[in-house]
Amino acid sequence: MVKIYQAAKGTRDKPQQLKQIELQIERLDHEAQGIGFEQKRIVFVSGALPGERVKVQLTEQKDKSAKGKVVKVLQASPLRQAPICKHFADCGGCQLQYLSAEHQLELKQQGVDQLIRHQTGLASLPWQMPLKSEGQGYRRKARIGVWFDKKTQQFTVGFRKANDKVITSIEHCLVLSPALTSVFSVLQQQLPKLQHGSAITHVEALDADGQVYLIVRHIRALPESDRQALIQSWPEAIWIGEAEPELYQHWQVGTAEPCYQLPALGLKLKFSAADFIQVNQSINQKMVQQALDWLNPQPDDQVLELYSGIGNFSLALAQRSKWVHGLEGVTTMVQRAEANAVLNNLTNLSFSQADLHLAWPKAEWNKPKYQKVLLDPARAGAVGAVEQIAALSPAQILYVSCNAVTFARDAKVLLACGYQLDKISVMDMFPQTSHLELMALFHRRK
Repeated sequence: MVKIYQAAKGTRDKPQQLKQIELQIERLDHEAQGIGFEQKRIVFVSGALPGERVKVQLTEQKDKSAKGKVVKVLQASPLRQAPICKHFADCGGCQLQYLSAEHQLELKQQGVDQLIRHQTGLASLPWQMPLKSEGQGYRRKARIGVWFDKKTQQFTVGFRKANDKVITSIEHCLVLSPALTSVFSVLQQQLPKLQHGSAITHVEALDADGQVYLIVRHIRALPESDRQALIQSWPEAIWIGEAEPELYQHWQVGTAEPCYQLPALGLKLKFSAADFIQVNQSINQKMVQQALDWLNPQPDDQVLELYSGIGNFSLALAQRSKWVHGLEGVTTMVQRAEANAVLNNLTNLSFSQADLHLAWPKAEWNKPKYQKVLLDPARAGAVGAVEQIAALSPAQILYVSCNAVTFARDAKVLLACGYQLDKISVMDMFPQTSHLELMALFHRRK
């Protein structure tokens, strides 16, 4: 999920007060925004690169900080290149196509490095080689917006503009999996033919190891004729329809459950089309393998995993450990992980539902018996959980993060609890965007 900056109440300027300024960009922050200074006020600028001089349209401003976007590059960085997608200027999906994939990763890592060092007080970080993927065709799951204009009776199919609710029309997305590239043309051609196409608000597209799933979200029940028209427009896909609210209707064509494999480990994981999975298949496989390499679980190790989801890490850990226990806040995900353990003939693991951010209950799993802990929280991080992990006193803790800010906050807690940062690497789960994921290994100091 994208973390959107929101100014505090009462600090937003009226449109007529916002001005244009010229800035020299000094560096990028952890979200790949340019940083410049207007006198002593820091300005965060989207679309800018270090070393550039740019004209900036301010969009928000306070006494000590402001935000803006580039309206003209006055002196360009030698790293700047032409965007590879014709929709780049309008679509909010990608932010960094004016950089090569190599330089995107390099500059994103520099911003994250500075943030973590500043927050933790560490003089340097033990960076390892980054995990990379192809910059195109990597995304296997996406939410596609649908907008019906009552005045023009026209449909718009695509993605939202940056920091806006407006849908911009997309003909082809370069970062989507090749199996999903037809989704825009299919919807654009088919929606106007439906009786109640205006009831459809968005479509979630999923590539599950080559099998396409399309979840159609609609606010009113669709007649059988509309459902059949959609199904026939892409018969190879499995269509799932869900009304909002779910009072009206649930329809599905095809019974095959989505699944993906971790081939190097011989694992297969089933999931619901609405479940969270890592969208970059290549990076996910590399990430699981690196977790195994870094933690190096042994046959007599007991491992605790937090935010275990459908078992993406748990099953791989169980192949090498004595026992794995997974903790997850969502009951349906616990059930899914248990089913995946059975599917893969693994009997040395168990799962429990728990709110990990509150005080943990007295339970058999909540005892200091683990040699190793892995956690992979959502963007909010593991506030409240990291202290309780440290109380179990495991020898090693592997932290997988999708938010450098909350990671830095939690890492500071672990450092204060007697742990040392051993290794850290970036994982480019979302090339062409400002997002960057991390993996960090901590060990308990003697």
